[in-house]
Amino acid sequence: MIHIAVPATSANMGPGFDSIGIAVKLYNHIWVEEIPEGVEVIVKKEQPIPIPKDENNLIIQTMRYFYDRMGLTMPGVRLYQEDDIPMVRGLGSSAACIVGGLLAANALAGEPCSREELSQIAAGLEGHPDNSNPALFGSMVVGAIGDKMYHVRLELPDDLLFAIMVPDFPVSTEKARSVLPDSYSRKDMVFNASRAALLVASVLAKNYENLAMAMDDCVHQPYRSALIPHMEDIFAKAKECGALGAYLSGAGSTLMAVLTKDHAQTFEQEMSAYLQTLPNHWHLQLLEADMDGARVTIE
Repeated sequence: MIHIAVPATSANMGPGFDSIGIAVKLYNHIWVEEIPEGVEVIVKKEQPIPIPKDENNLIIQTMRYFYDRMGLTMPGVRLYQEDDIPMVRGLGSSAACIVGGLLAANALAGEPCSREELSQIAAGLEGHPDNSNPALFGSMVVGAIGDKMYHVRLELPDDLLFAIMVPDFPVSTEKARSVLPDSYSRKDMVFNASRAALLVASVLAKNYENLAMAMDDCVHQPYRSALIPHMEDIFAKAKECGALGAYLSGAGSTLMAVLTKDHAQTFEQEMSAYLQTLPNHWHLQLLEADMDGARVTIE
């Protein structure tokens, strides 16, 4: 039995639209084993959105894609799936299925691909690398797609925590993409490019006082704020409670705040109390960064 644990990821980190993401310690688990023929899917933890238990399951689809791409015949597979990453909340649940499926198929096939090769396949399937890269490599990863996908993994400082604020409503990636404009001004591009560069440099240098500005964005967050009531108010309150910066995680609806561990208790108490005053139910959870990426073990 092959067991794969894939971490949740937070993409579009501030101004890093489709390019910068981090991994955090919240996981989806899958177990796969060969069977004589066919596909069996056992969902160990039911979700608000039903998980397909046949060939339409995203993990199974990804495994089949891998075998077809490698020119191999996919064996019969029994899949056990247990998801702790909230679905359709901007925490990389789809990327976790794709990464998990690739790692499962690669393991069953005798590991014909390196993790680097798998990252190229995952980025192609996702269309952008900011979820799949940190899911595979852990920590914070900057990536860009050209003639292939290029990426650099950065070592996140160990004194940082990431507060996910997950509401009781989803925002689909399709809906979140639909509200974005087709073009941007040069002023907007300079705004985001300067802050993305400042964000990476500040994390590497542990210059945390820059993060509030470095996580500003004018490419996607202003347009998506209408989909998430009180987003800007939550950002402002998070900073008031001690967060270094805050941003929209992926396409939403999760909001993310970054803080140091010495502010954890105060932040959690004050921010939880504030979120309870809002109309929608918000779940706050403080998470450490996952530094290793997806794990594959034999049980």
